[in-house]
Amino acid sequence: MKQKVAVLGAGSWGTALSMVLDENGHEVRLWGNDPQQIQEINEQHTNKHYLPGARLSEAIVGYTDLKAAISGADALLFVLPTKAIRAVAKAVAPLLDGQTKPHLIHASKGLEQDTHKRISVIIKEEIPAEKYDSLVVLSGPSHAEEVAKKDITTITAASENEADAAYVQKLFMNPYFRVYRNTDVIGVELGAALKNIIAVGAGALHGLGYGDNAKAALMTRGLAEISRLGIAFGADPLTFIGLSGVGDLIVTGTSRHSRNWRAGDLIGKGHALDEVLNNMGMVVEGVATTKAAYELAQEKGIEMPITEAIYKVLYKNVDVKKAIEELMLREGKAEQSSQNVEKGSQKI
Repeated sequence: MKQKVAVLGAGSWGTALSMVLDENGHEVRLWGNDPQQIQEINEQHTNKHYLPGARLSEAIVGYTDLKAAISGADALLFVLPTKAIRAVAKAVAPLLDGQTKPHLIHASKGLEQDTHKRISVIIKEEIPAEKYDSLVVLSGPSHAEEVAKKDITTITAASENEADAAYVQKLFMNPYFRVYRNTDVIGVELGAALKNIIAVGAGALHGLGYGDNAKAALMTRGLAEISRLGIAFGADPLTFIGLSGVGDLIVTGTSRHSRNWRAGDLIGKGHALDEVLNNMGMVVEGVATTKAAYELAQEKGIEMPITEAIYKVLYKNVDVKKAIEELMLREGKAEQSSQNVEKGSQKI
């Protein structure tokens, strides 16, 4: 069934997902707040800054008017930087009055600064439940550049209600874009957010000239940290060996397509963080997420030494090599921790 979908966020991932939806025969409205960018999308059918080389269908229509973009939409897809989610959700809420309740979907990856809240929590706080039909998280190992080229991609649609996840699964599934269902919203969102931290570290290792042994060590122990934090907040441990855990970690921690990896690579080569972020031209979610995750771990007493080391490099000006040495020379430990954290004991 053809659906009207408003994609909120005209960056690389929002544009790539718009292309998938258009390919599947849906009506796509791509909203952004940059008039020149939206004009380019509508007149040239390109988005050169965010997705160079991609040709957009003429059926994908760009909007700067949020009310017009979401009017009568069956689904709203939030694909925004984490820092913009709350403001846009707050702007959307009053615009939903008097129209059919849409499905809400988000495909963003991060934790809110200061509050440390997951994105679905932010959306629920800003949009009253009576104004929407469902809320589903869309996440997994995916580079926008490859999706735009119709490379094979598999991701996860997560909702506590499996029927809602199935709606999103049907919306996006096609021969090159496969979607699996999952009911572990907490695990999917935390896996998506926290792997960006490890990707920054993986890039830094490359920038310093370390090889595959170091990369494997970082990603494996990084996944242990992600799992430890996730389980403490009620996530299913199995989620972290799935697409939203190890899958997303692999794709983000090993590829030049990843902004987080590229930022880490430059830091490893000696560039200052401010310089890296100013020259990247796009949001590097892993930098802000590192601070949020570090503060969260400190608050809850959860051991995350790699996250702490990356935090010190990014925010305390600790030399990368010194941070690595401190990690390597910590007290010897068993690989499988005997510390059990009661599942579901805390929620974020």
